[in-house]
Amino acid sequence: MTLVIIGATGTLGRQIVREALNEGYQVKCLVRNIRKATFLKEWGAELVYGDLSIPETIPSALYGATAVIDAATSRPSDEYSSETVDLNGKKILIAACKIAKIKRYVFFSFINKEFYSKIPLIQQKIEIEEELKKSGLNYTIFYLAGFFQGLINQYAIPILENRSIWVTKESAPIGYMDTQDVANFTIRSLSLVSAENCSLSLSGPKTWTSKEIISLCEKLGGKRAKVTQVSIFILKILKLLTKLFQWTWNISDRLAFTELLTSKQIFSSDMKKTYQQFNIEEQDMNSLEKYFQEYFVKVLKRIQQVNSDNKVIDSSF
Repeated sequence: MTLVIIGATGTLGRQIVREALNEGYQVKCLVRNIRKATFLKEWGAELVYGDLSIPETIPSALYGATAVIDAATSRPSDEYSSETVDLNGKKILIAACKIAKIKRYVFFSFINKEFYSKIPLIQQKIEIEEELKKSGLNYTIFYLAGFFQGLINQYAIPILENRSIWVTKESAPIGYMDTQDVANFTIRSLSLVSAENCSLSLSGPKTWTSKEIISLCEKLGGKRAKVTQVSIFILKILKLLTKLFQWTWNISDRLAFTELLTSKQIFSSDMKKTYQQFNIEEQDMNSLEKYFQEYFVKVLKRIQQVNSDNKVIDSSF
């Protein structure tokens, strides 16, 4: 089976590539920048130039493919709006998949999306889900809450570097997951008939608020966090201001997610049936405590090594 992975250089996409290769799949990665994706080629994947904002680059990448895993999304730094990739580009991709007779299309959306349909990125996800369901393609949709990996830059690094962590007073509990675990579910779904034309919510074994994550980082890093509270009102004003200029539209779309911070929703799901369906044990899932512990141990060892090397250099003068 040959897989085409869209968004293969991203946080989730690269883990899906690694898992697919480990399971013996042939993997083609649709990438915008071949040079930045050379690490995927070194792993054993085939690189194919393609850009969801340039429709004519899409069809050739699907030649000979059995399944498409769509982990792509626009970035705040992109010159075009999120609608270009997350809506128009995805519609063209789905149409091309129908022509190429792709046997499975895997898509990723947001957990509890129905409560926040006015947020642009979620609105686009909902529209693509509907497009996928009426396309006639066999699909699997995973609803995700958040990734461990994104918490490193948000919490761990600022604490280690004595920088401020910007948080709001409100913080919804979120069932973050390790992207490796998400990749495991993704690749397993390809061989499960029960996952065809199916929508599944994925979340970690425990929910976390910002305050709880900061406390964990302080404990493991041995440092107090510098926490600066920012009001939801200010974030909403920033969202409106960035919407005024085309080059900051994508930033405005991200700021729209502040609505989730004031939510009373719990961004998690009961995974018991899903574990059974995928033959995965809950204890095999990585925990945020273990993930952060491994990160802090590696970083603190590196800091100790640098300090030790500096002492040796100083003593030689």
